[in-house]
Amino acid sequence: MSVERVGVVVHQGRPEAVVAARVVRDWCAGEGVPCTDIDVWRDDERRRGGREEAGVAGNPDLIVTLGGDGTFLRGARIAAKTDGAVLGIDLGRVGFLTEVPAEDVVRALDAVHRGRAAVEERMLLTMRASRVLEVPKDVDALMAYGRRPMLPPPQVDRDAETGAEGWGVALDVTALNDVVVEKLARDRQVSLGVYVGGRLLASYSADAVIMATPTGSTAYSFAAGGPVVSPRMDAVIFTPVAPHMTFDRTVVVASDEPIAVRVLPHSGQGAVTIDGHLRGVLDAGDWLGVYAAPRRLRAIRLGPHDFYGRLRTRLRLTDAPATAAYGESPPLFRPDGPVPRDLAHLHLSLADRDTTGGG
Repeated sequence: MSVERVGVVVHQGRPEAVVAARVVRDWCAGEGVPCTDIDVWRDDERRRGGREEAGVAGNPDLIVTLGGDGTFLRGARIAAKTDGAVLGIDLGRVGFLTEVPAEDVVRALDAVHRGRAAVEERMLLTMRASRVLEVPKDVDALMAYGRRPMLPPPQVDRDAETGAEGWGVALDVTALNDVVVEKLARDRQVSLGVYVGGRLLASYSADAVIMATPTGSTAYSFAAGGPVVSPRMDAVIFTPVAPHMTFDRTVVVASDEPIAVRVLPHSGQGAVTIDGHLRGVLDAGDWLGVYAAPRRLRAIRLGPHDFYGRLRTRLRLTDAPATAAYGESPPLFRPDGPVPRDLAHLHLSLADRDTTGGG
C-alpha cells in the first residue's frame, strides 16, 4: 500500500515513544506524506469516539502507535473506522499486539510505503443493544476519579439496518480484545441470561462475563482462566468471572454465532466495558448482543507472526522440571527439506534463516 496520510498515537509518558514519534514525523516530511498527531488523551477537550477521531485527523490510511498494547488498542479503534491499517511500534513490556521494535521504525515505514509489508487481518467484535448505551453522571465521576476523561458511549451505527422490530439498536463500536459486562456495585453480582445463537446457554450470577476475540484471548479472558486461542482463528470466547455456579468453564463459539446477555429482572446494574473502557451501563431488563464485526482490523507485519514464540517469551513459560533429565527440546520442529504436497495447505513456522525480522 502506498501511504497517503499518517496518524500518530504516542504514549506521552514514555520518553522513548516521544523520540520515536519524531522519527515518524521526519520520515513523513521526507516522503511528503501528511502526518497528524492524534492525542487520544487530551486534557483540555472531551474525548471522541473512533469515527470522529479519525475524521478530525483527516482519515489517515495508516495509524502508527508508539507504546504498548494499550496504545495499540487506542490506534486500532480509530483505524477500524476507516479501514486504515495500524502499525504498532513495540515499546511495551508484556503485550502481544505490538511487535516492530523502535529501531526498525524507518524500515517498517519504508516497507509499508513501498508495498513490501504484510497486512494481517484480525477479527473484531461489534454489538447491538436493547437501547442506546449511557453512562450516568455519578458513575462517570466515580470511574474517572484520578484518571483522564472517559470515552463517550457508542453512537448509533447509521450504516446499519434500522427499524427491524426486536433486533435492538446497532452501535457504532468495535472491540479488538473484548466486550465485558461486569457488576457495577461491589457488594452485588450481576445476574445475566446468556444466549448463544438465540438459545439459552445458562443464567449466570457472576462478577463479570467476557466475550473475547482470539486476539483478546491473552488479555482479560486469559487472566480469568480462559484458553489461549490462535489469533488466526475466527471465534468468540465466552468466559465467566467468579460465577456462583458449578459450571465455570469457558465456551468457545463460532464467529457466526452471536452471544447475547440479558440482565435479569432483579439483578444489579451491569457495566459494559469495551477493550477496557467503560462505555455504558445496563439496567435490569436490558440486553446486549455481541457478534463478529463485518469489518476486520488490518495490522502491519514486517515478517511472519511468531505468536507461539511470543507466548513463550512474554508469559515466561518454563519447561516442566521433570523433563530436565530427558534432554532439551529444540526451539523449532521442522525438517529442512521441501514441504510434502499433503502438508502444503498447513501454516508452518518458518525456520530462523527464512524470517525477515521485525513483526
